Amino acid sequence: MKTTLRNLFAAALAVGLIPHGAAFAQSAGCTVSRDAGAHQVLSCPGGVTVTAEAGAAYSLVDRNRDGSPDSASLRRKAILVDVDNTQHAGGFQVVTPQAIAAVRGTQWAVDVAGGQTSVLVVRGSVAVRRPAGEPVLLSPGEGVDVTAGTEPLVVRRWPAPRAAALLARLGQ
Repeated sequence: MKTTLRNLFAAALAVGLIPHGAAFAQSAGCTVSRDAGAHQVLSCPGGVTVTAEAGAAYSLVDRNRDGSPDSASLRRKAILVDVDNTQHAGGFQVVTPQAIAAVRGTQWAVDVAGGQTSVLVVRGSVAVRRPAGEPVLLSPGEGVDVTAGTEPLVVRRWPAPRAAALLARLGQ
């Protein structure tokens, strides 16, 4: 089932899921569909695709109003972001309560649960940092768990079962 993001945004705004005044991607012409596993898939101009786990609390933002989202705000559960850098200039970031993950073009998963943000890179590289902290750079197969605090972030190669479990939640 496809619907415009504009209708989805209007409904979410009406029930208070998205703050008034957010620079949301409703005008970007994104389309929303659901796959067989009930994951929400947003296909947006400029080579941005976001797959959301059922029940994920997130919103897309088009700060520069160029017709393509350049940021996602994730508050609960997981999303998989795929940015085609041949189509999307200027990068993309996912902002959570604990972390900011930013790229130029890649595919990565971000999960927010229990006061922690976990980031896993599938393809490309991702810089991850706390809102006030130094970034770490992740490569494919690597991940980082970010909690509140000031200790250095530790990049680890994720065990295959952990990576597979997160990606399965996102229909991968």
